[in-house]
Amino acid sequence: MVGQALTSVAIIGGGPGGLGTAIALSQLPFLKVTLYEKNSEPREAGAGISLSTNAWKVLDLLGASDGVKGGSKSNTHQRNAYTGKILSIVEHPENSEAQSRGAIRARRTRLQSALLAQVPEGIIQYSKKLVALEDLPRQSTRLVFDDGTEVIADIVVGADGLHSIIRKTLIKDHELRFTGNSAFRVLVPKSRLAHIPDITSTTAWWWGEDGHVYLSDVDDEEESNDPLFEITVRSYNEPNISGKTVFWGIPATNEKVGSRVEKFDQRLRDAVSAVQEGEWREFATFAGPRLDKITGWNKIALIGDASHPLSGAFGSGATFAMEDGWILARALEHTQYTAHPVQEALDIFEQIRSPYYSKMYRHLDETKAKMQGFKTETDNFDAFLQAKIDTFLYGDKDFIYKNDIEKVWTEYADEHGHLT
Repeated sequence: MVGQALTSVAIIGGGPGGLGTAIALSQLPFLKVTLYEKNSEPREAGAGISLSTNAWKVLDLLGASDGVKGGSKSNTHQRNAYTGKILSIVEHPENSEAQSRGAIRARRTRLQSALLAQVPEGIIQYSKKLVALEDLPRQSTRLVFDDGTEVIADIVVGADGLHSIIRKTLIKDHELRFTGNSAFRVLVPKSRLAHIPDITSTTAWWWGEDGHVYLSDVDDEEESNDPLFEITVRSYNEPNISGKTVFWGIPATNEKVGSRVEKFDQRLRDAVSAVQEGEWREFATFAGPRLDKITGWNKIALIGDASHPLSGAFGSGATFAMEDGWILARALEHTQYTAHPVQEALDIFEQIRSPYYSKMYRHLDETKAKMQGFKTETDNFDAFLQAKIDTFLYGDKDFIYKNDIEKVWTEYADEHGHLT
């Protein structure tokens, strides 16, 4: 790459993964990076986002950690949604570590703003919705946008989310399926809920048979006189939705959300009722099978939800995507003098990240099998919930939430001495 024309990189998608990748790749002088975002301006769908040790590690590397603040997730309560009975109180393990800033829940817009501040000026092009891409000879790709414009890129990064057009082009038979779950999300002023006992005092999960309610601060209370608070109502048995339908961030009525909690504790019903009409947004969740490869055409890398359609199973998708982008940058940096720098960098990216996602799928399969076993062994709902809490929420997931992506790269480079 050195001594030749700059290698062009097209990043498709301006979510946390795309922005993080733009930051990491723009620091490499032999690359010309452009990010294409379909919206006409920066836009973030959703409510809160969870950030743990793994997030802080990569945000530090991207120079964006100081711009992200939120509410602490320490002292998390797990409750029976019908009775309100407390089944578990857990101090988040990360909040007790001396070197950790702790697990937080933050507004998604806070993370987006922190990342945007680190993206060099002129890299992002808005109102650029990708509609097609074509494999060209001589290691390049033609990208076609809905406004009729086309660009040619040497490297394409698919950061275009769960319904990725890039993944669909690379793997034509890969199909998403509706999980049956929808999440109804809202951020409301905490003062609006202050009269309801036990709602805003802790981060909490209230578990039912057909759904649950998640409650959490998303603001550092020292920053605001009336911080925002997140309510997420998740329903497990929603009517089927076509995989071709993007049901993401659409308005939901109070009546619709209220019907999902009508059997729950009165406190939850009161909290849902405190939301004003028009504030709820519905997010239908889709998932797909594991990809055998997360690269293609020797010039395309899939990152984030485009590469592992897990439907938010671990609540750390934005971090995974930022980790992907940072590793891709390191791989390109260390293959810049080789005979086939892009292909070799993508091979390294594949070797590091694909097994990581395979491990997540295995974890989900094992957890699902355990929970099915628990369900057949007991008809005591509290006992089943306790097993679910112990297995799913607080099982061994240090490989996710304590992942140190810089250490991952260092260990890989040490093992493959030609990289150092």
